[in-house]
Amino acid sequence: MSDQLNTIDFSVFQQLDVRVGRITAVEIAEGCRVAAYKLELDFGPEIGTRRSVAQATNYPPEVLVGRQVLAVVNFKPRQIGKHTSEVLVLGVPTKERGTALVVPEMEAVLGGKLF
Repeated sequence: MSDQLNTIDFSVFQQLDVRVGRITAVEIAEGCRVAAYKLELDFGPEIGTRRSVAQATNYPPEVLVGRQVLAVVNFKPRQIGKHTSEVLVLGVPTKERGTALVVPEMEAVLGGKLF
């Protein structure tokens, strides 16, 4: 293991609540320092609808609507520009296209928890 990694106890990871949500609406997030979308996500009946600001503008909005993604749902809301982000949609950098969203490989239960 590299000495550069900041290792944590597994119990810290277990505190994150990562769930499956479906993007139901996408708008351009005006007034952000970096180009971003305002997303509305449905996490099913237990969690309901939440909003996020995500740097996923390499995806056309019409491709995002209906897509399932993974998001951290138990962070405190965060102000991003003029907008409040209630959940953190997970993504990773790509070599060519910006951000790749973290998505389930197949259709998953809305609100399903990462384990």
